Amino acid sequence: MIIKFDFRPVITVTLLLMNASLLYAQASVQGILKDQAEGAPLEYATVALYRTDSVLVGGAVTDESGAFALSGLKPGDYYLLAQFVGFRSLTVPTISVAKNEEVSLGVLSLSPDDQLLAEVGVTGEKVTSIHKIDRQVYEAEKFRAAQGGTATDVLRGMPSVSMDVQGNISVRGSSGFVVLLNGKPLQSDPALVLGQLPANAIERVELITAPSAKYDPEGKAGLINIITKKGAADGAFLQANVKYGLPSIQDYDNAEAALRHGADVTAHLRKGKWQSSVGLSYLRNDISGRREGDVYTVSGDTITQFPSDGERSFDDQSYSGRLTLTYSPTASDEFSLGVYGGKRSKDRTADILYDDNHARLQFTGERLYTFQYFNENLRIRKGDFALGSIDYAHTFGDGAKLSASVLYEYTLLGGPTTNVNLNPQTGEVYQEEYNTNDNPLDGFRAQIDYSLPMTDGLQWDMGYQYRSLVHTGDFVYQRKNNATGAFELVPEFSSEVDLSRRIHSGYVQLSGSQGKWEYGAGLRLEVMDRELSLKDKAGQIDTLYQYDFVQPYPSANVQYAVSESLRLKAAYSRRVERTTTFKMNPFPEREHSETLEQGDPTLKPEFIDLIELGAVKDFGANSVFATAYYRNVDNLVNRVNTVFNDTILNRIYSNVGVGTTFGLELGAELQPTSWWKVFAGGNVYHYGIDGRFDERPVSSSAWIHSINANMTFDIRDDLSVQWALNYLSDRVTAQGEDSRYLSPNLTIRKDFGERFSATLQWLNMDMGLLPTNEQRITTWREGSFYTTTNYVYEVDMIMINLTYAINKSLNKSRFIKSEFGEKEF
Repeated sequence: MIIKFDFRPVITVTLLLMNASLLYAQASVQGILKDQAEGAPLEYATVALYRTDSVLVGGAVTDESGAFALSGLKPGDYYLLAQFVGFRSLTVPTISVAKNEEVSLGVLSLSPDDQLLAEVGVTGEKVTSIHKIDRQVYEAEKFRAAQGGTATDVLRGMPSVSMDVQGNISVRGSSGFVVLLNGKPLQSDPALVLGQLPANAIERVELITAPSAKYDPEGKAGLINIITKKGAADGAFLQANVKYGLPSIQDYDNAEAALRHGADVTAHLRKGKWQSSVGLSYLRNDISGRREGDVYTVSGDTITQFPSDGERSFDDQSYSGRLTLTYSPTASDEFSLGVYGGKRSKDRTADILYDDNHARLQFTGERLYTFQYFNENLRIRKGDFALGSIDYAHTFGDGAKLSASVLYEYTLLGGPTTNVNLNPQTGEVYQEEYNTNDNPLDGFRAQIDYSLPMTDGLQWDMGYQYRSLVHTGDFVYQRKNNATGAFELVPEFSSEVDLSRRIHSGYVQLSGSQGKWEYGAGLRLEVMDRELSLKDKAGQIDTLYQYDFVQPYPSANVQYAVSESLRLKAAYSRRVERTTTFKMNPFPEREHSETLEQGDPTLKPEFIDLIELGAVKDFGANSVFATAYYRNVDNLVNRVNTVFNDTILNRIYSNVGVGTTFGLELGAELQPTSWWKVFAGGNVYHYGIDGRFDERPVSSSAWIHSINANMTFDIRDDLSVQWALNYLSDRVTAQGEDSRYLSPNLTIRKDFGERFSATLQWLNMDMGLLPTNEQRITTWREGSFYTTTNYVYEVDMIMINLTYAINKSLNKSRFIKSEFGEKEF
């Protein structure tokens, strides 16, 4: 089905709304808030405008440059109140506004509240988290175990986030979330994207669980916005970090020792109208480990059981370079250029010894034979990419803002998997297979947004976006002919896969504040056209699959301030989780000796409805929050298993039905003493699956919980200790369950003056006493198969990080990030 959509009515309505809104833009007050001590802009500061009789007429939150604008005002006299955590409030007593007048207050400076800071003992220190109407904001530097690591290490400490033994990240139990970098959406596998971004380049992380209509609707768990450090004031900044891992305490009988080392550097220069930022990074982060498994299958009248044990380790290496250049010819205009390139390889070794036992199933239980073989399996995954973006933003005199952005990416993904079965005693090769793929990707996005402040604190936001993705794949599977020594094509496992996807979307969003209320409501309309072309190497299959839709995505949120210290909020958001090329390729790929993986070309996107209710309570230097949520997922995609033959299971991605989640998220930031800080969060939820696969019902449900916590002890002004804990309980899947996961970490930091610091990390603490960094994955189907695998990865890892910085207050370089390619990595 091809859908033609006429956007002329939408454009007409949008223009009418803009023109109608302009009629009410009578007057405005604007300005910039800065830190009086350092001269740096204050982002997220609050500004409120009152009539002289103390009636609130409007409010605003400053942007990254410290700017605010209150527009659509009636003529009259007002006063303004500006506030920010850790600073003295500032009042501008008399502001007279005439009809259609634009009043500029210029730069307003807030001075640090030294008395308050002394009372709580955190002079000049930021809080760990800030709660806003539509998001939670977390300061990256507060998660010490992440130093020298990547964005993944930063995320794992946040209340909503959990991680399993494979490094897979989930938010409120869902791995379907979208990563944004400085507000730009990335179409990438989160775990692999975040694994390339240095933690030292991150200023803060915003968790947006119920996004508004102005954001892309992708991600069933919402959005994670990574804010990198960016230019704040004139001057130069340089930060360099070196990471080194001590030799492994345990080798797990791996063939090679794990290597862990890396370095990254960030430099920023701002002078007048120009600013530039450069970032370079290299990271080698290997992990040693083993896997212990057992598989039981039933095929015809034969039962097969083959326990296994052996190495499962990862060699992970990445290089990257980032550059941004920004030019601001006037206070109202900004042009920026960003480029990013890199190389990454992730090699997984799975060298496993199998005991293959065959027996008659019926009556006699007669043993047919026992056969032992050794499987050498190496899966190499590589990704080379280059991308660039051009952005422009203009701020009008009445506070309205127009911005436009264009991004293009080219990514070359690929890498072979070798699979060799041989005699463990003699080394004789029984079977040798080789499969590889080259799948380049081209991605393009163009976007334009317009925001218009109105009367009484209201604001219209509207915009349009076009995205295209072209992803071609050449998958070749070969098996060695032991007689001739030549590799021969296996057609049923080899294919050409071409995916193209085009998306048009537009949105309108209305937001505002009145008295104790903040609110927003919006609608996004999306038109998607997807084509998937499949060909097998034998030339017998050539099929085109098309899937198109027109889909609305409404959203709404509201917050009520019961008092200065208590806020209540509610939100609704409709989302979509799109399918990747890999999950739609029906030709099997050999992962290792006992497993094939394949997709479904008719796979439908998941559609998600989310509702949440929350409360935030502040008391002194402490705060607590609670959020109850409900998520319903239609067309739920799960990986399910069938028996391919007596020793191989086939993993298939399929729409299995409906998934529902309801739960409660709790968090607290406490300061029991001036030298002891606690940041802790927990999540408990009920997850259920109801559907069908392969003419059989799929039904499972369970209560699941996770805990992320850290405690910081300031021994001296220049010496601190932080202990962190990540725990995830047992979880259900469509055909089984995953066991609990535990990871405690200890970090000791010593500062040597303002420029140099050293950090000692003890990661995955175990000491032979805890079940740290291991997890058992079990799946079964009654009367067909049962498989269980325990993944045991490295513990008691000791890391040393050395950091040197010049002009820390200027450490705010912002970079672009991959939007398309790394989702397929």
